[in-house]
Amino acid sequence: MTNSPDNTVSSRDSKLNGKHFDCVIIGAGMAGLASGIRLALAGKESIILERHNASGGLNSFYSIDGHKYDVGLHALTNYVPKGTKGSPLTKLLRQLRIPYDALDLSPQIQSKIHFPDCHLNFNNDFSYLESQVAAQFPNDIDGFRRLVETVKNYDAFSLEAHPISTRESLKQYFKNPLLESMLLCPTMYYGSSTENDMDFSQFVIMFRSLFLEGFARPLNGVRTIIKALQDKYRSLGGTRKMRCGVTKIFCDKNRAQKLLLYDGSEITANTIISTAGYAETLRMCDTHENKETESNIGKLTFTETITLFKEQPKDLGWNDTIIFFNDGAEFKYEAPRNELVDPRSGVICLPNNYAYPNDENLEYGILRVTALAHTQKWFSLDEASYQKQKQDWYDILQQTALNILPSLKESQTQFASRTVAKDMFTPRTVHKFTGHINGAIYGCPNKIKDGRTHIDNLFIAGTDQGFLGIIGAMLSGISMTNLHCLQSKP
Repeated sequence: MTNSPDNTVSSRDSKLNGKHFDCVIIGAGMAGLASGIRLALAGKESIILERHNASGGLNSFYSIDGHKYDVGLHALTNYVPKGTKGSPLTKLLRQLRIPYDALDLSPQIQSKIHFPDCHLNFNNDFSYLESQVAAQFPNDIDGFRRLVETVKNYDAFSLEAHPISTRESLKQYFKNPLLESMLLCPTMYYGSSTENDMDFSQFVIMFRSLFLEGFARPLNGVRTIIKALQDKYRSLGGTRKMRCGVTKIFCDKNRAQKLLLYDGSEITANTIISTAGYAETLRMCDTHENKETESNIGKLTFTETITLFKEQPKDLGWNDTIIFFNDGAEFKYEAPRNELVDPRSGVICLPNNYAYPNDENLEYGILRVTALAHTQKWFSLDEASYQKQKQDWYDILQQTALNILPSLKESQTQFASRTVAKDMFTPRTVHKFTGHINGAIYGCPNKIKDGRTHIDNLFIAGTDQGFLGIIGAMLSGISMTNLHCLQSKP
Protein backbone atom coordinates (compact mmCIF):
# COMPACT_ATOMS: atom_id res chain seq x y z
CA MET A 1 0.00 0.00 0.00
CA THR A 2 1.20 3.54 -0.71
CA ASN A 3 0.31 6.91 0.68
CA SER A 4 1.26 10.55 0.31
CA PRO A 5 4.47 11.69 2.02
CA ASP A 6 4.19 13.21 5.48
CA ASN A 7 6.38 14.17 8.42
CA THR A 8 6.51 10.61 9.67
CA VAL A 9 9.11 9.05 11.89
CA SER A 10 10.54 5.78 10.62
CA SER A 11 11.66 2.86 12.77
CA ARG A 12 15.31 3.23 11.74
CA ASP A 13 15.83 6.82 12.83
CA SER A 14 13.48 6.81 15.79
CA LYS A 15 14.70 8.62 18.88
CA LEU A 16 11.53 8.02 20.83
CA ASN A 17 12.90 5.71 23.51
CA GLY A 18 12.09 7.19 26.91
CA LYS A 19 10.02 10.05 25.47
CA HIS A 20 6.84 11.17 27.24
CA PHE A 21 3.67 12.42 25.50
CA ASP A 22 0.47 14.00 26.65
CA CYS A 23 -1.32 11.40 24.53
CA VAL A 24 -0.37 8.40 22.40
CA ILE A 25 -2.85 7.51 19.63
CA ILE A 26 -2.80 3.94 18.37
CA GLY A 27 -3.83 3.78 14.69
CA ALA A 28 -3.65 6.32 11.85
CA GLY A 29 -7.15 5.73 10.56
CA MET A 30 -9.81 8.42 10.34
CA ALA A 31 -10.46 8.36 14.10
CA GLY A 32 -6.77 8.46 14.98
CA LEU A 33 -5.97 11.33 12.64
CA ALA A 34 -8.97 13.32 13.90
CA SER A 35 -7.90 12.69 17.50
CA GLY A 36 -4.38 13.88 16.71
CA ILE A 37 -5.67 17.09 15.14
CA ARG A 38 -7.86 17.88 18.16
CA LEU A 39 -4.94 17.33 20.53
CA ALA A 40 -2.60 19.45 18.39
CA LEU A 41 -5.14 22.26 18.23
CA ALA A 42 -5.27 22.19 22.03
CA GLY A 43 -1.48 22.42 22.26
CA LYS A 44 -1.03 18.85 23.49
CA GLU A 45 2.01 16.83 22.47
CA SER A 46 0.86 13.61 20.85
CA ILE A 47 2.08 10.92 18.49
CA ILE A 48 0.12 8.63 16.19
CA LEU A 49 1.47 5.08 15.96
CA GLU A 50 0.58 3.05 12.86
CA ARG A 51 1.55 -0.57 12.26
CA HIS A 52 1.52 -0.17 8.44
CA ASN A 53 2.95 2.30 5.95
CA ALA A 54 -0.40 3.85 4.98
CA SER A 55 -2.92 5.93 6.87
CA GLY A 56 -6.65 5.37 6.63
CA GLY A 57 -7.19 2.06 8.41
CA LEU A 58 -10.40 0.54 7.08
CA ASN A 59 -10.63 3.40 4.59
CA SER A 60 -7.36 3.52 2.69
CA PHE A 61 -6.01 2.89 -0.81
CA TYR A 62 -3.32 0.89 -2.55
CA SER A 63 -1.70 0.51 -5.95
CA ILE A 64 -1.07 -2.56 -8.13
CA ASP A 65 0.62 -2.24 -11.53
CA GLY A 66 -0.03 1.48 -11.55
CA HIS A 67 -3.75 1.18 -10.85
CA LYS A 68 -5.11 2.76 -7.68
CA TYR A 69 -7.82 1.05 -5.62
CA ASP A 70 -9.85 2.43 -2.73
CA VAL A 71 -10.76 0.17 0.15
CA GLY A 72 -13.64 0.97 2.44
CA LEU A 73 -14.95 4.10 0.77
CA HIS A 74 -18.04 3.37 -1.32
CA ALA A 75 -19.40 6.73 -0.28
CA LEU A 76 -18.84 9.36 2.34
CA THR A 77 -22.17 9.26 4.16
CA ASN A 78 -23.63 12.16 6.18
CA TYR A 79 -23.11 14.37 3.13
CA VAL A 80 -24.73 17.81 3.20
CA PRO A 81 -24.13 20.77 0.86
CA LYS A 82 -21.68 23.46 1.88
CA GLY A 83 -23.14 25.88 4.41
CA THR A 84 -25.62 23.42 5.95
CA LYS A 85 -25.75 24.10 9.67
CA GLY A 86 -25.93 21.57 12.50
CA SER A 87 -24.95 18.44 10.57
CA PRO A 88 -22.28 15.92 11.66
CA LEU A 89 -20.13 16.84 8.64
CA THR A 90 -20.10 20.56 9.31
CA LYS A 91 -19.61 20.03 13.06
CA LEU A 92 -16.53 17.85 12.61
CA LEU A 93 -14.98 20.19 10.03
CA ARG A 94 -15.40 23.04 12.49
CA GLN A 95 -13.83 20.95 15.28
CA LEU A 96 -10.87 20.07 13.03
CA ARG A 97 -10.69 23.52 11.41
CA ILE A 98 -10.60 21.98 7.97
CA PRO A 99 -12.40 23.86 5.16
CA TYR A 100 -15.34 22.12 3.51
CA ASP A 101 -13.78 22.45 0.06
CA ALA A 102 -10.70 20.46 1.15
CA LEU A 103 -12.78 17.26 0.90
CA ASP A 104 -13.71 17.96 -2.75
CA LEU A 105 -17.10 16.26 -2.35
CA SER A 106 -19.45 15.49 -5.23
CA PRO A 107 -22.97 14.16 -4.49
CA GLN A 108 -24.32 10.84 -5.71
CA ILE A 109 -26.54 10.67 -8.78
CA GLN A 110 -29.01 8.03 -7.63
CA SER A 111 -28.87 4.82 -5.61
CA LYS A 112 -31.23 1.89 -5.26
CA ILE A 113 -32.49 -0.82 -2.91
CA HIS A 114 -33.06 -3.78 -5.23
CA PHE A 115 -35.29 -6.70 -4.22
CA PRO A 116 -36.79 -9.14 -6.78
CA ASP A 117 -40.28 -7.66 -6.83
CA CYS A 118 -39.64 -4.14 -5.61
CA HIS A 119 -37.09 -1.34 -6.08
CA LEU A 120 -36.73 1.82 -4.01
CA ASN A 121 -34.65 4.57 -5.60
CA PHE A 122 -33.16 7.37 -3.51
CA ASN A 123 -30.73 10.26 -3.76
CA ASN A 124 -29.64 13.09 -1.48
CA ASP A 125 -33.11 14.65 -1.58
CA PHE A 126 -35.04 12.73 1.08
CA SER A 127 -38.41 13.63 -0.42
CA TYR A 128 -37.53 11.38 -3.39
CA LEU A 129 -37.26 8.30 -1.17
CA GLU A 130 -40.46 9.30 0.61
CA SER A 131 -42.27 9.48 -2.74
CA GLN A 132 -40.89 6.06 -3.69
CA VAL A 133 -42.18 4.53 -0.45
CA ALA A 134 -45.56 6.18 -0.98
CA ALA A 135 -45.79 4.70 -4.49
CA GLN A 136 -44.58 1.19 -3.60
CA PHE A 137 -46.07 0.89 -0.10
CA PRO A 138 -49.15 3.15 0.06
CA ASN A 139 -50.50 1.35 3.14
CA ASP A 140 -47.28 1.99 5.03
CA ILE A 141 -46.45 5.59 4.11
CA ASP A 142 -47.98 6.97 7.31
CA GLY A 143 -45.94 4.51 9.37
CA PHE A 144 -42.83 5.46 7.39
CA ARG A 145 -43.40 9.13 8.17
CA ARG A 146 -43.85 8.32 11.86
CA LEU A 147 -40.58 6.39 11.78
CA VAL A 148 -38.83 9.36 10.19
CA GLU A 149 -40.04 11.64 12.99
CA THR A 150 -38.80 9.14 15.55
CA VAL A 151 -35.40 9.00 13.82
CA LYS A 152 -35.13 12.79 13.73
CA ASN A 153 -35.87 13.17 17.43
CA TYR A 154 -34.11 10.08 18.84
CA ASP A 155 -31.06 10.52 21.10
CA ALA A 156 -28.86 7.98 19.32
CA PHE A 157 -25.69 9.08 21.09
CA SER A 158 -26.78 8.57 24.67
CA LEU A 159 -23.95 6.85 26.56
CA GLU A 160 -26.40 5.27 29.01
CA ALA A 161 -28.97 3.88 26.57
CA HIS A 162 -29.61 0.13 26.63
CA PRO A 163 -29.70 -1.80 23.30
CA ILE A 164 -33.09 -2.05 21.61
CA SER A 165 -33.92 -4.45 18.74
CA THR A 166 -34.44 -2.61 15.46
CA ARG A 167 -36.52 -5.44 14.00
CA GLU A 168 -38.89 -5.32 16.95
CA SER A 169 -39.02 -1.55 16.82
CA LEU A 170 -39.87 -1.43 13.10
CA LYS A 171 -42.84 -3.77 13.52
CA GLN A 172 -44.79 -0.95 15.18
CA TYR A 173 -44.48 1.18 12.05
CA PHE A 174 -45.09 -1.18 9.10
CA LYS A 175 -47.75 -3.65 8.03
CA ASN A 176 -45.66 -5.06 5.17
CA PRO A 177 -42.46 -6.80 6.34
CA LEU A 178 -40.93 -6.22 2.88
CA LEU A 179 -40.49 -2.51 3.62
CA GLU A 180 -38.80 -3.39 6.90
CA SER A 181 -36.37 -5.68 5.04
CA MET A 182 -35.67 -3.08 2.36
CA LEU A 183 -34.73 -0.44 4.93
CA LEU A 184 -32.60 -2.88 6.91
CA CYS A 185 -30.55 -3.99 3.88
CA PRO A 186 -28.58 -0.73 3.39
CA THR A 187 -28.47 0.27 7.07
CA MET A 188 -27.11 -3.14 8.09
CA TYR A 189 -24.62 -3.45 5.23
CA TYR A 190 -23.23 -0.01 6.04
CA GLY A 191 -23.19 -0.32 9.80
CA SER A 192 -24.24 -3.47 11.64
CA SER A 193 -21.79 -5.63 13.55
CA THR A 194 -24.47 -8.14 14.60
CA GLU A 195 -26.33 -10.78 12.63
CA ASN A 196 -29.95 -10.24 11.55
CA ASP A 197 -30.57 -7.26 13.81
CA MET A 198 -28.97 -4.07 15.05
CA ASP A 199 -29.29 -1.76 18.01
CA PHE A 200 -31.98 0.82 17.25
CA SER A 201 -29.59 3.67 18.04
CA GLN A 202 -27.23 2.32 15.33
CA PHE A 203 -30.17 2.08 12.92
CA VAL A 204 -31.06 5.71 13.66
CA ILE A 205 -27.47 6.83 13.03
CA MET A 206 -27.32 4.93 9.74
CA PHE A 207 -30.80 6.03 8.58
CA ARG A 208 -29.86 9.65 9.15
CA SER A 209 -26.48 9.32 7.44
CA LEU A 210 -27.75 7.37 4.39
CA PHE A 211 -31.20 8.83 3.77
CA LEU A 212 -31.75 12.09 5.65
CA GLU A 213 -28.28 13.29 4.67
CA GLY A 214 -26.70 11.36 1.81
CA PHE A 215 -23.76 10.09 -0.22
CA ALA A 216 -20.82 11.92 -1.74
CA ARG A 217 -17.30 11.14 -2.94
CA PRO A 218 -14.15 13.05 -3.87
CA LEU A 219 -13.11 12.54 -7.49
CA ASN A 220 -9.78 11.09 -6.35
CA GLY A 221 -11.38 8.91 -3.72
CA VAL A 222 -10.40 8.36 -0.12
CA ARG A 223 -6.85 9.67 -0.61
CA THR A 224 -8.32 13.20 -0.79
CA ILE A 225 -9.81 12.84 2.69
CA ILE A 226 -6.67 11.24 4.11
CA LYS A 227 -4.54 14.02 2.63
CA ALA A 228 -6.76 16.73 4.16
CA LEU A 229 -6.39 15.15 7.60
CA GLN A 230 -2.64 14.51 7.25
CA ASP A 231 -1.97 18.02 5.96
CA LYS A 232 -3.83 19.54 8.90
CA TYR A 233 -2.05 17.34 11.45
CA ARG A 234 1.34 18.07 9.86
CA SER A 235 0.69 21.82 9.78
CA LEU A 236 0.10 21.73 13.53
CA GLY A 237 3.39 19.95 14.18
CA GLY A 238 1.87 16.53 14.74
CA THR A 239 3.99 13.40 14.34
CA ARG A 240 3.08 9.95 13.00
CA LYS A 241 5.29 6.93 13.45
CA MET A 242 4.62 4.52 10.59
CA ARG A 243 5.43 0.80 10.34
CA CYS A 244 5.55 0.68 14.12
CA GLY A 245 2.61 -0.40 16.18
CA VAL A 246 2.37 -1.25 19.86
CA THR A 247 3.72 -4.60 21.04
CA LYS A 248 2.72 -4.27 24.69
CA ILE A 249 1.03 -1.84 27.07
CA PHE A 250 2.46 -2.25 30.58
CA CYS A 251 -0.06 -1.50 33.31
CA ASP A 252 0.07 -1.09 37.06
CA LYS A 253 -2.76 -0.30 39.49
CA ASN A 254 -5.26 0.15 36.64
CA ARG A 255 -3.12 2.64 34.76
CA ALA A 256 -1.07 2.24 31.62
CA GLN A 257 2.52 3.02 32.58
CA LYS A 258 4.44 2.61 29.31
CA LEU A 259 4.17 1.28 25.76
CA LEU A 260 6.63 -1.06 24.04
CA LEU A 261 6.79 -0.37 20.29
CA TYR A 262 7.63 -2.67 17.40
CA ASP A 263 11.14 -1.20 17.13
CA GLY A 264 11.90 -1.84 20.81
CA SER A 265 11.37 1.76 21.94
CA GLU A 266 9.55 2.37 25.20
CA ILE A 267 7.47 5.53 25.59
CA THR A 268 5.08 6.89 28.21
CA ALA A 269 1.93 8.98 28.07
CA ASN A 270 -0.64 10.59 30.31
CA THR A 271 -3.42 9.15 28.12
CA ILE A 272 -3.75 6.55 25.37
CA ILE A 273 -6.45 6.70 22.69
CA SER A 274 -6.63 3.42 20.78
CA THR A 275 -8.46 2.97 17.48
CA ALA A 276 -7.16 -0.60 17.06
CA GLY A 277 -10.36 -2.20 18.36
CA TYR A 278 -11.60 -3.08 21.85
CA ALA A 279 -10.38 -6.67 22.20
CA GLU A 280 -7.35 -5.95 20.04
CA THR A 281 -6.32 -3.11 22.38
CA LEU A 282 -6.86 -5.00 25.62
CA ARG A 283 -4.85 -7.93 24.28
CA MET A 284 -1.90 -5.53 24.16
CA CYS A 285 -2.17 -4.97 27.92
CA ASP A 286 0.12 -7.14 30.03
CA THR A 287 -2.64 -7.49 32.66
CA HIS A 288 -5.31 -8.65 30.22
CA GLU A 289 -7.45 -11.49 31.60
CA ASN A 290 -10.88 -10.26 30.67
CA LYS A 291 -13.27 -13.02 29.53
CA GLU A 292 -16.01 -10.47 28.86
CA THR A 293 -13.74 -8.74 26.37
CA GLU A 294 -13.03 -12.01 24.57
CA SER A 295 -16.76 -12.66 24.17
CA ASN A 296 -17.20 -9.24 22.57
CA ILE A 297 -15.27 -9.86 19.36
CA GLY A 298 -16.76 -9.09 15.96
CA LYS A 299 -17.32 -11.93 13.52
CA LEU A 300 -19.10 -10.29 10.59
CA THR A 301 -16.87 -9.60 7.64
CA PHE A 302 -16.95 -9.18 3.86
CA THR A 303 -15.27 -9.91 0.60
CA GLU A 304 -15.14 -7.32 -2.15
CA THR A 305 -14.24 -7.52 -5.82
CA ILE A 306 -12.93 -4.43 -7.62
CA THR A 307 -12.92 -4.33 -11.41
CA LEU A 308 -11.58 -1.59 -13.67
CA PHE A 309 -13.10 -1.64 -17.16
CA LYS A 310 -12.76 0.34 -20.37
CA GLU A 311 -16.10 2.12 -20.56
CA GLN A 312 -17.81 4.60 -18.27
CA PRO A 313 -20.72 2.85 -16.48
CA LYS A 314 -23.32 5.20 -17.96
CA ASP A 315 -22.22 4.10 -21.46
CA LEU A 316 -23.33 0.58 -20.50
CA GLY A 317 -26.66 1.82 -19.13
CA TRP A 318 -25.48 1.65 -15.50
CA ASN A 319 -26.66 4.91 -13.95
CA ASP A 320 -26.98 4.06 -10.26
CA THR A 321 -24.29 5.05 -7.78
CA ILE A 322 -24.83 2.27 -5.23
CA ILE A 323 -27.20 -0.72 -5.36
CA PHE A 324 -28.10 -2.62 -2.19
CA PHE A 325 -29.46 -5.96 -3.39
CA ASN A 326 -31.19 -9.00 -1.95
CA ASP A 327 -32.47 -12.01 -3.88
CA GLY A 328 -35.65 -12.68 -1.86
CA ALA A 329 -38.45 -10.90 -0.01
CA GLU A 330 -36.87 -11.78 3.34
CA PHE A 331 -33.53 -10.20 4.15
CA LYS A 332 -31.00 -12.18 6.18
CA TYR A 333 -27.85 -10.47 7.33
CA GLU A 334 -25.64 -13.26 8.59
CA ALA A 335 -22.32 -14.91 7.87
CA PRO A 336 -22.62 -17.79 5.38
CA ARG A 337 -22.89 -21.10 7.19
CA ASN A 338 -21.28 -23.40 4.63
CA GLU A 339 -19.82 -21.40 1.74
CA LEU A 340 -16.96 -18.91 1.78
CA VAL A 341 -19.23 -16.12 0.49
CA ASP A 342 -22.99 -15.52 0.42
CA PRO A 343 -23.86 -13.87 -2.92
CA ARG A 344 -27.59 -13.68 -2.17
CA SER A 345 -27.30 -10.11 -0.91
CA GLY A 346 -24.71 -7.39 -0.99
CA VAL A 347 -23.69 -4.01 -2.35
CA ILE A 348 -22.78 -2.94 -5.89
CA CYS A 349 -20.88 0.34 -6.10
CA LEU A 350 -20.08 2.36 -9.23
CA PRO A 351 -17.74 5.19 -8.11
CA ASN A 352 -17.99 6.89 -11.52
CA ASN A 353 -21.64 7.75 -10.88
CA TYR A 354 -21.24 10.87 -8.81
CA ALA A 355 -21.96 14.40 -10.06
CA TYR A 356 -18.31 15.39 -10.47
CA PRO A 357 -17.76 19.03 -11.50
CA ASN A 358 -17.01 20.06 -15.08
CA ASP A 359 -18.01 16.59 -16.38
CA GLU A 360 -14.78 15.13 -15.00
CA ASN A 361 -14.68 11.43 -14.26
CA LEU A 362 -12.38 8.55 -13.44
CA GLU A 363 -10.09 7.20 -16.13
CA TYR A 364 -11.74 3.77 -16.09
CA GLY A 365 -15.11 2.45 -15.10
CA ILE A 366 -15.06 0.85 -11.64
CA LEU A 367 -17.33 -1.93 -10.43
CA ARG A 368 -17.16 -2.97 -6.77
CA VAL A 369 -19.20 -5.88 -5.41
CA THR A 370 -19.39 -6.57 -1.67
CA ALA A 371 -20.86 -9.65 0.04
CA LEU A 372 -20.81 -11.33 3.46
CA ALA A 373 -18.01 -13.82 4.04
CA HIS A 374 -17.23 -16.80 6.26
CA THR A 375 -14.29 -15.77 8.44
CA GLN A 376 -12.93 -19.13 9.59
CA LYS A 377 -13.10 -20.75 6.17
CA TRP A 378 -11.06 -17.99 4.53
CA PHE A 379 -8.42 -18.14 7.26
CA SER A 380 -8.13 -21.93 7.10
CA LEU A 381 -7.20 -22.12 3.40
CA ASP A 382 -3.65 -22.91 2.30
CA GLU A 383 -2.15 -20.38 -0.13
CA ALA A 384 -2.91 -22.30 -3.34
CA SER A 385 -6.52 -22.94 -2.30
CA TYR A 386 -6.86 -19.34 -1.16
CA GLN A 387 -5.87 -17.97 -4.56
CA LYS A 388 -8.16 -20.40 -6.39
CA GLN A 389 -11.14 -19.55 -4.17
CA LYS A 390 -10.52 -15.85 -4.69
CA GLN A 391 -10.71 -16.35 -8.44
CA ASP A 392 -13.80 -18.56 -8.24
CA TRP A 393 -15.67 -16.16 -5.99
CA TYR A 394 -14.56 -13.18 -8.01
CA ASP A 395 -16.30 -14.75 -11.02
CA ILE A 396 -19.45 -15.56 -9.02
CA LEU A 397 -19.76 -12.07 -7.59
CA GLN A 398 -19.14 -10.44 -10.95
CA GLN A 399 -21.89 -12.54 -12.51
CA THR A 400 -24.20 -11.68 -9.60
CA ALA A 401 -23.69 -7.99 -10.35
CA LEU A 402 -24.13 -8.44 -14.10
CA ASN A 403 -27.47 -10.18 -13.48
CA ILE A 404 -28.69 -7.16 -11.51
CA LEU A 405 -27.25 -4.28 -13.50
CA PRO A 406 -29.59 -3.16 -16.32
CA SER A 407 -29.11 -3.14 -20.08
CA LEU A 408 -25.98 -5.26 -20.31
CA LYS A 409 -26.88 -8.94 -20.31
CA GLU A 410 -23.66 -10.79 -20.77
CA SER A 411 -21.64 -13.41 -18.94
CA GLN A 412 -18.62 -12.85 -16.77
CA THR A 413 -16.53 -14.36 -19.59
CA GLN A 414 -17.85 -11.77 -22.04
CA PHE A 415 -17.40 -8.92 -19.56
CA ALA A 416 -13.79 -9.99 -19.00
CA SER A 417 -12.94 -8.63 -22.45
CA ARG A 418 -13.82 -5.15 -21.14
CA THR A 419 -11.67 -5.56 -18.01
CA VAL A 420 -8.47 -3.54 -17.57
CA ALA A 421 -7.51 -4.70 -14.07
CA LYS A 422 -9.09 -6.43 -11.09
CA ASP A 423 -8.50 -7.31 -7.47
CA MET A 424 -10.35 -8.83 -4.52
CA PHE A 425 -10.00 -8.52 -0.78
CA THR A 426 -11.09 -11.09 1.79
CA PRO A 427 -11.24 -11.27 5.60
CA ARG A 428 -7.58 -12.25 5.52
CA THR A 429 -6.76 -9.00 3.73
CA VAL A 430 -8.71 -6.96 6.28
CA HIS A 431 -6.91 -8.69 9.16
CA LYS A 432 -3.50 -8.18 7.57
CA PHE A 433 -3.88 -4.44 7.04
CA THR A 434 -5.97 -3.48 10.10
CA GLY A 435 -5.19 -6.10 12.73
CA HIS A 436 -8.93 -6.60 13.31
CA ILE A 437 -9.59 -10.05 14.76
CA ASN A 438 -11.53 -12.17 12.23
CA GLY A 439 -11.15 -9.35 9.72
CA ALA A 440 -14.34 -7.90 11.24
CA ILE A 441 -15.26 -4.73 9.38
CA TYR A 442 -17.62 -3.20 11.95
CA GLY A 443 -15.83 -4.44 15.05
CA CYS A 444 -17.34 -5.71 18.27
CA PRO A 445 -21.10 -6.28 18.60
CA ASN A 446 -21.42 -4.49 21.95
CA LYS A 447 -20.05 -1.01 21.41
CA ILE A 448 -18.01 0.82 24.06
CA LYS A 449 -20.00 4.03 23.84
CA ASP A 450 -18.12 5.97 26.51
CA GLY A 451 -14.76 4.69 25.25
CA ARG A 452 -13.68 3.54 28.71
CA THR A 453 -11.70 0.40 29.48
CA HIS A 454 -10.70 -1.17 32.80
CA ILE A 455 -7.45 0.80 32.47
CA ASP A 456 -8.12 4.33 33.75
CA ASN A 457 -6.06 6.19 31.16
CA LEU A 458 -6.70 3.92 28.15
CA PHE A 459 -9.68 4.75 25.92
CA ILE A 460 -11.27 3.35 22.76
CA ALA A 461 -12.18 5.41 19.68
CA GLY A 462 -13.30 4.43 16.20
CA THR A 463 -15.48 1.55 15.08
CA ASP A 464 -15.69 -0.25 18.45
CA GLN A 465 -16.71 2.95 20.20
CA GLY A 466 -19.81 2.98 18.02
CA PHE A 467 -19.62 5.72 15.38
CA LEU A 468 -19.43 4.15 11.92
CA GLY A 469 -18.34 5.26 8.47
CA ILE A 470 -15.77 7.90 7.63
CA ILE A 471 -17.66 10.76 9.25
CA GLY A 472 -18.54 8.58 12.25
CA ALA A 473 -14.91 7.52 12.71
CA MET A 474 -13.71 11.12 12.71
CA LEU A 475 -16.48 12.14 15.10
CA SER A 476 -15.50 9.28 17.39
CA GLY A 477 -11.88 10.43 17.46
CA ILE A 478 -13.00 13.97 18.17
CA SER A 479 -15.58 13.15 20.85
CA MET A 480 -13.41 10.66 22.76
CA THR A 481 -10.47 13.09 22.70
CA ASN A 482 -12.65 15.97 23.87
CA LEU A 483 -14.18 13.84 26.64
CA HIS A 484 -11.12 12.06 27.97
CA CYS A 485 -8.14 14.27 27.08
CA LEU A 486 -9.28 17.87 26.87
CA GLN A 487 -11.89 18.28 29.60
CA SER A 488 -10.59 19.77 32.81
CA LYS A 489 -10.19 17.11 35.46
CA PRO A 490 -11.35 17.90 39.04
